[in-house]
Order: sequence, then structure tokens, then C-alpha cells
Amino acid sequence: MISYRDLSLRYKIPLRVVALMLATAAVLAGTLIYRETVALRGVLLANAESLGRVIGETLVAPLRHDDLWRAFELINTPFRTRAQGGPEFAAEVIVVLGAEARVFVSTDPRRFPVHTSPGFQSPDYDEIARRSRAAERFEPWSFEPEGGEHLHMVTPIVSDGVVLGTLVMSYSKSIFLPYYLDLARRATLVTLAGLAVVLPFAWWWALRVARPLVRLAGAMGQVGARLPEDRGLEVYESRDEIGQLVTAFRGMLSELREKEALEKQVMVSERLAALGRLAAGIAHEINNPLGGMLNAVNTFKRHGPSDLMTDKTVSLLERGLTQIKNTVAALLVEAKVESRPLTREDIEDTRTLVLAEAEEKHARVDWRNELDGPIPLPSTLVRQILINLLLNAVHAIEPRGSISCHTYARDGRLFMQVRNDGRHIPEERLPYLFEPFSAADNPGPGLGLWVTYQIVHQLDGGLAVTSEPGDTVFRVELPLPVES
Repeated sequence: MISYRDLSLRYKIPLRVVALMLATAAVLAGTLIYRETVALRGVLLANAESLGRVIGETLVAPLRHDDLWRAFELINTPFRTRAQGGPEFAAEVIVVLGAEARVFVSTDPRRFPVHTSPGFQSPDYDEIARRSRAAERFEPWSFEPEGGEHLHMVTPIVSDGVVLGTLVMSYSKSIFLPYYLDLARRATLVTLAGLAVVLPFAWWWALRVARPLVRLAGAMGQVGARLPEDRGLEVYESRDEIGQLVTAFRGMLSELREKEALEKQVMVSERLAALGRLAAGIAHEINNPLGGMLNAVNTFKRHGPSDLMTDKTVSLLERGLTQIKNTVAALLVEAKVESRPLTREDIEDTRTLVLAEAEEKHARVDWRNELDGPIPLPSTLVRQILINLLLNAVHAIEPRGSISCHTYARDGRLFMQVRNDGRHIPEERLPYLFEPFSAADNPGPGLGLWVTYQIVHQLDGGLAVTSEPGDTVFRVELPLPVES
């Protein structure tokens, strides 16, 4: 069985419209019934007051002469008039109380015998008698006990300023029931007519409201092995909640594309790591014959013939071989790591080494070294990482620029962050930033970041860079070895 929560909005919206109309009809019907009740009660009281005054004046003589039969005929006149098509709001019972609040006459002698206290039949009459004596009222007044079933119109019978008795006309509240039912019937008819008119419009409206959500659901269904392009998505464009949902969906697609790009970068990083191992192997093979050639050049310079052309050629050959040696040495990042752990002083040494170049540009260096004790990482490699990043930052800043370095250990990892406010790295260069001999404005062969990346990779760490105008940040994260 399909629950309401599983229904499509095509059906939920019309159902909610129907429920709203029914609730509105109920509220309107209740309001109308309340207003009609107030109006009918006002009409009833006005009629009862007018009738009570007339009957009260005619009862003066019977009360003075103690004429029960004449009084009985007078109070029964409204009932005979109703039987002949008179007013519909007739009293249920009329009781005339004497000066001592005892029954003088009533339209129902069996229920209210003469000279008896009416309070035995209904406590309302005791309350009426008490209020009449307490206030010495000469004008008609109404009494409606809380929670009672009757409404009483009380009219004092006065002659020459003396209260001879009290006329009480009691009306049952059930006389309003036919009007309530008639109002409910009319409200029901109006509601059904309104539903007949509104339901087609509600159905059409539901289709319009549901259409963008259906499109969004279809677009989300396309997300799978391949991410759909934005131009292929037929989604709702607006600033309402559905539009915000679509915007969030597009943002999710954008983040998924970024994740996909990051995965591609990881694959590139793996290839770079493999290339680094290959380069290191080749560098080892080059070093042996390179060392021999340099030794031969030195031997020739000491023992060979000396003339201007020979010396110039040998010097040029030596500089070229030295350049090759330095380049090859930069590629040897997988050399045997020393066992001495990293200390706070090692980090401070890198500051000393870089400070001279920073002072040449009158740069401001913000240094935060939060290391306390030794860190179980090879100090030489970590210092090489930090020196390369700091030198890269010094070369990137303008004169009187600023550099910051923050080093700290937390949760079993070493974190190093180097920030500068110099020239930012264009976005198109970021994917190739750590490749060897990458194009750069910095002086040197372009191996500093390559070597840094290889060392970080060798230590199973991570290296990330973010760059925007005025703020370039390199972040290094190295896991600390677990002591066995």
C-alpha cells in the first residue's frame, strides 16, 4: 500500500488544496454560525423584551386582584399565536412569580404548581429571584446561566413604583439548531462548488510546481560513472527554494568535478613519483663517468700544456661538467637518509640560511616555530624541504614584501606552512608546478619544487599549494613514524 509520503507532488498538491479548502470552509462556517448565533440571540432578546413589557403591563390588574385565570390566559396568548403561524422563537415556558418569589401562574402548571418555589424545578429561578431582590430592578434583563440549556428574559411587573411580581420567559437554546444545520448545509454546498472549480486549477498548478522538481530528479539521475555537463541539464532557474536547490545541485556537480580533477592530479603525482625514481636511477649512472671526466679535467689543468686557447676551452668544459653535476645532484633525492631526528634548532637554522636573501629584498619574515622536542623525521630532508619553499617564496616576493613560516606538530603529523604576498601562480600553471625544469620566473634550473615534491613523497607526506593575487601558500604535511 502506497503511503501519503510516497505520493508524487502531482497528487499531494491537489490533496493539500482540498484540505486547505475544507479547513477554510470549516472556519468560515464556524464564523458564520457564531455571527448568526449572536444575531439570532439579539433578535430573540429584543423580541422577548418587547413581548415581556406588553405581557407585564397586562398582568398588573390580575396580580392586584389575584385573578389566576385571567393571568393564565394572558401568558398563554404567545403560544396560541405561534400555533396560528406567529413568531417562531416562542418561549418554552412562561412563569409569573409573586412578590415572595413563589409561582403565581405558569404556562405549565404541572411543572410549576401555584404557590410553590420554582427553584425545585430549576435552580435558575432561585438565582433570578435573588438577583431581582438584590438589585430592585425595574427594567427587563436577560439571564443565561453558564453551561445551562435555557435563556431567560426577566421582566419586572411594576405598578406605581412597586414591584408586584416578576415575569420569566424561558427559551430553549435548541431553537437555534435548525439554523445551525441550515448554515452547515449551505457551507457544504459552497465548499463542494468551490472544489469543483478549484480542483482542475489545483491539478494544473501541481503539474507546474512539480515539473522543475521532476527535471531536477532527472538531472540527478544522470549522475553516475560520468558527470553530466551543465549545458545538458534542463533544470529550473529562479531564486525561490527550488532554484536554490538547483543551485546547490550545480554546486555539488562542481565539487564532484573538482574531486575528479583531484583524482587526476593524484594519478599525475604517481607518474611524477615514478619519473623521479627513474631520474634518480639515471643520475646515479651519470655520476660515475661524470666524476671521472671532472678528475680528468683537473689532471689536465695541472699537468697538461698551458696556452690561452687550451685554458679557455678546459675552463668552459669544467663549468659545463660542473653544471651537469649540480643538476644531477639535485635529482638524487632518494639518497640514504640520516638517522638524526629533527629538532627545533634545525628549523631555526633554515631561518638563518634564508634570512640573508630575505634581507636583500628588505622583506619582513614572520616566523613561528612551535616545535619543542625532537621529531622522529630525518632532519636533512625536512630542512631541504623548508629551505626550498622559503627560497621559492623569497624569489616570488617584491622588495619589502612579506613571508611567513609556521611549523608545528599535532596528532602524529608535522605541519609546515610557507606563505608569501608576491606574484601569484596562474591557475593554468598549478598542474605542472612540481614537474622538473618547469617554466618559472625564479632563477635556477627549475628543480627546487620538483626536489621538494620528491622528498615529501619519499616521506609519505602531502604537499599542496593555493595561490591568489597577494597570497600564495605552500602546505606540507608529514606523518611521524610509529615507534615499534
